[in-house]
Amino acid sequence: QKAELMQCAQRDELRIAGDLISANLYTIPKGADKADLPNFYEEGTPLLQIKLDPALTASQNAQKYYKEYRKAKTAEEKLTEQIEIAQDEIIYLDSVFEALSRAATSQDLGEIRAELMEQGYIRKLRSKKEKPAAVSAPLTFQTSDGFTVLVGRNNRQNDRLTLKTANNNDIWFHTKNIPGSHTVLVTDGKKPTETAMTEAAVLAAQHSKAKDSSLVPVDYTEIRNVSKPQGSKPGMVIYKAYKTLFVNPA
Repeated sequence: QKAELMQCAQRDELRIAGDLISANLYTIPKGADKADLPNFYEEGTPLLQIKLDPALTASQNAQKYYKEYRKAKTAEEKLTEQIEIAQDEIIYLDSVFEALSRAATSQDLGEIRAELMEQGYIRKLRSKKEKPAAVSAPLTFQTSDGFTVLVGRNNRQNDRLTLKTANNNDIWFHTKNIPGSHTVLVTDGKKPTETAMTEAAVLAAQHSKAKDSSLVPVDYTEIRNVSKPQGSKPGMVIYKAYKTLFVNPA
């Protein structure tokens, strides 16, 4: 799609060809397969050679170029939209693979399977005995100075943790532009310590695709600044008023 979009970038050349032919209709001989025409769009530019279809009149050749221009313009709009959708889908699937890499139990796998069924990537089981996988509790940790940190196991759990379980004053962590778990530092109305903030960021890095890196950027903000766009896929959120910590997952 990106390769096709690059081709559409040349669409203005099609419009210019149509304009130049239209401005020189009576100088182009019938049956010509090309024409060297003055380019009035650029002063001092030598004649511009334009290919023609010898089976068409000059006017028909101009209309052909205009039609190709309109087609390229429409294609550019559609491709831009489709590329954005595809990029979002790639980000989502990357997050699913990352969650799979951390799945430790059959319940973990069941939740991811249920998520993929909901999103239409896996066929729903026909067996009536099969019950939908319940959303399990997030992983629970405690910082060295006593704060609780909750870490989502998968996208469905990330949504529940961030959008339902956490309080507005809790601190939300996530690796910057890297698939990983939503991580929440529970404040219980207290101001979190620097130690708790750093350790929560480390947990977010450890439960991400960057867990084997030596330096990982982790964004953090209050839960009140995190929201889910309507219609977005599980685990996908947007956030504002954030800062970034750089931590070593090890």
